[in-house]
Amino acid sequence: MSISLHHLTGERDMENVHLAVEEEDLYSGYNDYNPTFDSEELENDVGFQQAVRTSHGRRPPMTAKFPGTAIGARPLATSFGSRIPMASSMGRPMTGAVQDGAARPMTAVRAAGYTSSLTRGSNFDPLGQSKGPAPPLEAKNEDTPEEKIKILEKKVNDLIEESCMAQSMGALQLALEKAKEAGRKERALVRQREQSGNADHINLDLTYSVLLNLANQYANNEMYPEALNSYQVIVKNKMFSNAGRMKVNMANIYVKQKNYPKAIKFYRMALDQISNAHKEMRIKIMQNIGVVFVRMGQYSDAITSFEHIMSESPNIKTGFNLILCYYAIGDRDRMKKAFQKLISVPLGIDDEDKYIPSNDDTSSNMIIEAIKNDKLHQMERDLKILCEKYIMTAAKLIAPAIENSFATGFDWCVDMVKSSQYVELANDLEINKAITYLRQKDFNQAVETLKTFEKKDSRVKSAAATNLSFLYFLEKDYDQADRYADLAMNADRYNPAALINKGNTVFVKQDYEKAAEFYKEALRNDSSCTEALYNLGLTYKKLNRLEEALDCFLKLHAILRNSAQVMYQLANLYELLEEPQQAIEWLMQVISVTPTDPQALAKLGELHDGEGDKSQAFQHYYESFRYFPSNIDVIEWLGAYYIETQFCEKAIQYFERATLIQPTQVKWQLMVASCYRRSGNYQKALETYKDIHRKFPENVECLRFLVRLCTDMGLKEVQEYATKLKKVEKMKEMREQRVKSGREGSARGRREGRDGSAGSADSGHSSNSTKGERLSAKMKSLPGSNEPYEASSPKEIDASYVDPLGPQMERPKTGAKKRVEDDDFADEELGDDLLPE
Repeated sequence: MSISLHHLTGERDMENVHLAVEEEDLYSGYNDYNPTFDSEELENDVGFQQAVRTSHGRRPPMTAKFPGTAIGARPLATSFGSRIPMASSMGRPMTGAVQDGAARPMTAVRAAGYTSSLTRGSNFDPLGQSKGPAPPLEAKNEDTPEEKIKILEKKVNDLIEESCMAQSMGALQLALEKAKEAGRKERALVRQREQSGNADHINLDLTYSVLLNLANQYANNEMYPEALNSYQVIVKNKMFSNAGRMKVNMANIYVKQKNYPKAIKFYRMALDQISNAHKEMRIKIMQNIGVVFVRMGQYSDAITSFEHIMSESPNIKTGFNLILCYYAIGDRDRMKKAFQKLISVPLGIDDEDKYIPSNDDTSSNMIIEAIKNDKLHQMERDLKILCEKYIMTAAKLIAPAIENSFATGFDWCVDMVKSSQYVELANDLEINKAITYLRQKDFNQAVETLKTFEKKDSRVKSAAATNLSFLYFLEKDYDQADRYADLAMNADRYNPAALINKGNTVFVKQDYEKAAEFYKEALRNDSSCTEALYNLGLTYKKLNRLEEALDCFLKLHAILRNSAQVMYQLANLYELLEEPQQAIEWLMQVISVTPTDPQALAKLGELHDGEGDKSQAFQHYYESFRYFPSNIDVIEWLGAYYIETQFCEKAIQYFERATLIQPTQVKWQLMVASCYRRSGNYQKALETYKDIHRKFPENVECLRFLVRLCTDMGLKEVQEYATKLKKVEKMKEMREQRVKSGREGSARGRREGRDGSAGSADSGHSSNSTKGERLSAKMKSLPGSNEPYEASSPKEIDASYVDPLGPQMERPKTGAKKRVEDDDFADEELGDDLLPE
């Protein structure tokens, strides 16, 4: 239903206005009944019913008279036809009526969706849908100078952001390229503004951002001269606010260039240009100045800076640096005062009790659970750990210097720490006191100090017992080591170090199954415990469970990628699994990490030799000899290789070296003489045999060669050597007969025992022969009795070949069990509790 607001205007033509007569009743006619509005008679109204059923309603409606009113004849509009304005009682046309084809507005303020226009054929359309869709937006004209400048500014900002993102991802070169491109586009933007006459509207913030980012990227790429030039441009431009701070960056670059005097100069210039309102920034600059003075060795100037910081805004790093300076100048009293200041520096973090949930308040427990491991709590923990590290390091540093003995100094530090907020560090300091005794090789004092912790709380007791167990293990006192390992486990069953030490004590007793259980429990408590995983692999190898051992060492290799020890164990396991190619590949990785390891090189040579690749075997054996020329096995293989390849002259130097290493072994000297003889130098061979005869007058092989050489060369000494040879052979025969008769006499009635002895002798002989079986076979293949002066059988030159084995390698072909060495498994070191670096 629409409401029309009528208003009068003074400018309206007054001819149609009729003034009411005073006697006329203004309220007459309102009670008269109009039958038109009688809805009850609509069902009997023929015209209405016909209009409903047909289109009869579109015709002009019938007019009706208002009977008994002062208003004259007035047509009524129905919903089936167009509205016709009704005349007022005074003869004035109704407001909003159509006159002469023009519609007069009803009011100056139109309601939404309505109009006062009563033109014929108008429809109700409050949303204006009949007008059709809105016209499209006008396209921006990008050819205008303003639009070009805006687009170029956006490109510069995007390039700066891309440069920063690339730098955060480590792509320093890409970041520099983006920064340079941003600089080029920014200069083009400035030129365009000048050409368009908008030079006064240059965006200084954008220019500052471009120059600062470019300078930072130059510094990140270690292009220090270019970075200094870019910073200089910012500093010299007076239009940039706070440009003086860039001198701190320039000073940092001079520090990297080790130009310390200039760095001090720029730090002080920056300090002068930063107001006292920026207290934190000034403190950091002064800290940098003190550090640079320390690097220059000017400890007095550094102390001045650090003391000012500790008086204005003390922090843990500055306090530690101050102690170092006092230690450098040897001032005992000031060291003590600085240590007291260090332990009194407020941390500004909450107590750990805040994160302990209470039993009654559920909502607060949920909040505590949410914040217990959030980033803020992690930051607080890291800060506390850092502070404890500085305090521990400072105490260990000054303890021997502040008193006449380090024990007294440690006691003073412990007393100071006990009265501070770091009470729990006192026990750690006492453990470090024991470790200092160890470094001074005063084991008794170390043990006594650690034993004082047996009656303290469980954590400290477990740490001390772990260290005691390790000490006794190194001294091979396995009973005491086992006792203290049990004590450490009882104090803290979840201590992986205690479990590893317990496993080690069981390992040396050859109870490998039980040792494996302790190592597994240590891994359950700490899955990243590499010592337990390494020892478990060794245990599986002892139990001949090679696949499980291989799995352990492969997992360990995933953690310790460059551990030569782990890769060597993998090579050994593949060799035991009869996969020599895999073993060779792992040994090559060992060589890539430790290229000068002679044992690994010798093992590579052995594997290549077993595969028949003599050239590769020779290369690795030769490299092993070059790094460690005292390995008798490598020397023996190289000498035999040159004999086999008919280069006897080159073999002489290796056998001579073997003679120096083992001067009581006649076989090396016989090999030297044999090489001279093979190369045709009979005179030198004769002199060598004579020298051997003087040292070993009862050696039959030497006398035989002397007889043959003297006979061939026609020397007079032949008869003398022949007589000696007969005597020695006769003595040897008599000795063998005595031994044989003695064995027969002692073996009468004990045939089983004799058989057992014979078996033992055979096994002993087989172990010796196994040791040199490969080289002996090689010697048998060399030219023998068909050459002059050669021994009739290879037994006369008792050259043996020993397979070189690296550390922690087990001999796969012999039956003897390898003794467990200390370095066969990694003993646990519990953080700083045991021999820290």
